[in-house]
Amino acid sequence: MAALQRPVVALLCTSGGVQSGSQSLSSCCTGAVRDVAAVAQHGGKMCRIGATRCDRGEEESAPGCSGRRFEGVRVSGRDVPSDRRRFLGAIASAVVMDKVAVEERSLRVVHGNDMSEEQDVIELERDYTGTKHIPIFVMLPLDAINSRNEIDDLKSLRNDLNMLKKTSVDGVMVDCWWGLVEAKGPKVYDWSGYKNLFEIVRELQLKLQVVMSFHQCGGNVGDDTFIPLPQWVREVGKENPDIFFTNRKNKRNPECLTWGVDEEPVLRGRTGLEVYRDFMENFRQEMTEFFHDGTIVEIEVGLGPCGELRYPSYPETQGWVYPGIGEFQCYDKYLLKGLKEVAEAQGHKGWGKPPSNTGSYNSKPQYTEFFRDGGDYDSYYGRFFLGWYSKTLIEHGDRVLSIAITVFSGTKIAAKISGIHWWYQTASHAAELTCGYYNTSFRDGYSSIAQMFAKHKATFNFTCVELLTSEQNKYHPEAMADPEGLVQQVFKSVWGAGVSVASENALACYDRRGYNKILENAKPRIDSERNVVSFTYLRLNPELMEHDNYLEFTRFVRRLHGKSISDLPVVMPKPKTVPKMAKKHEKVLNPLISASKM
Repeated sequence: MAALQRPVVALLCTSGGVQSGSQSLSSCCTGAVRDVAAVAQHGGKMCRIGATRCDRGEEESAPGCSGRRFEGVRVSGRDVPSDRRRFLGAIASAVVMDKVAVEERSLRVVHGNDMSEEQDVIELERDYTGTKHIPIFVMLPLDAINSRNEIDDLKSLRNDLNMLKKTSVDGVMVDCWWGLVEAKGPKVYDWSGYKNLFEIVRELQLKLQVVMSFHQCGGNVGDDTFIPLPQWVREVGKENPDIFFTNRKNKRNPECLTWGVDEEPVLRGRTGLEVYRDFMENFRQEMTEFFHDGTIVEIEVGLGPCGELRYPSYPETQGWVYPGIGEFQCYDKYLLKGLKEVAEAQGHKGWGKPPSNTGSYNSKPQYTEFFRDGGDYDSYYGRFFLGWYSKTLIEHGDRVLSIAITVFSGTKIAAKISGIHWWYQTASHAAELTCGYYNTSFRDGYSSIAQMFAKHKATFNFTCVELLTSEQNKYHPEAMADPEGLVQQVFKSVWGAGVSVASENALACYDRRGYNKILENAKPRIDSERNVVSFTYLRLNPELMEHDNYLEFTRFVRRLHGKSISDLPVVMPKPKTVPKMAKKHEKVLNPLISASKM
């Protein structure tokens, strides 16, 4: 089947027939629609494919319709309300579709049919034997090194690393926490716990991805550990709270430093960039042996909250709940000053303030004047503000990566971009906008980020590659999410910029559906030359080591490596479980709430 440049809209026609096909929508719209809502009957099973379905219930083999009269529009299985049709209306009269064959990889089982989902997973599974070897790393627990700068549970960690070694994983990823290493004072570094950990990893002949973690651990989905920024930095924050990101209500977020202080000497005489540079240089010096012997194969540079290049727009500690749109985080005096200067330089003095009609953390886009369809996000001022907000984010990444490639010359450098997939099926993509990704239905916001990565020859590490749009729509229909459409768009933009792509899962993943989706994204059938360069699994924990989960993970590692799984025990895939938000213990939650009140 010819590759679709863009997924096809489902059109509900009045004449009772449909015509399906592979025509790109690029000539009809500018990326307004990114998913498929069609259904077809195939082999007795109901499967999602790039086709259409009419209101009489007839499938893709139905007699042709005129293509001119439509009762409605569906995107990703959802009816589009009338106020959204003006956004999609031009497509209905322009799309002409031809009947095409159904490829195995395009089938997505619809929930609710007579066959078990587990059996469908087996029948539709692709054989990856002989495909390219993709390295896989496993993230170590967040508290692998504890607050005393020691390996938290040496015996348990050794046992788990030995078990991982038996699965043939290539290595592990570890966070080097700024809050632990430089805890005793400015430029006073203690790497002792990490050196001991690295020696154990080297003994087992595993490789290391090391994260320069300049952010707080705690306060985000899945966090069960609290490691704040260094005490001396928090003391500076008490004297000058504007070193932290700030929302419209002047609430500070101590997860990481605002990039407004990248070039401001407010950290005991050092700028933010100087603090990052000194930390990385000291690490490079103290860990020389692990670079020389090839144990450390990659440095991932933390560029914001959770180590990701984004604004901390959806903090749980400030009341955000999925799928809230989040809030802009540019109200510290340094970023406000930058916005004002840019507005005045462009002759728009009145534009020197952030928008005031954007709702709050848990708003829905359609209930805000800024993010609703036809809202201010697409006005002259809205485009100016969003351009500045995103440019400021990218410039921060550019500055820090410039330092990293100098300090770690000769070592692979990577950075992480978050998969903000909720509200992707709306026009404004509000959640992406508040975190700094200027991506809307009419604008590609990832190509400019990819170009910055290309400048530094850094690997673009993207999350959420295990998520399925059908499951998001089933369990969280209110989120208007489309992780598959997002991954498709981002990978296309990044590969188009000549940048290497790595990936990781966004949530805990133990089921075969998630693993199969990771494999599909890592080794696309249509463009076999564009594989991801590595995959990092989130994360090592007791649940992964449970018997069935461990066998399933071993199977996944083999397939990712392109190895045969014929000699492995037969494991029936377990039903999909919906990951729940981590329930934090009081010892983690209370310090986070206290820190958020400063």
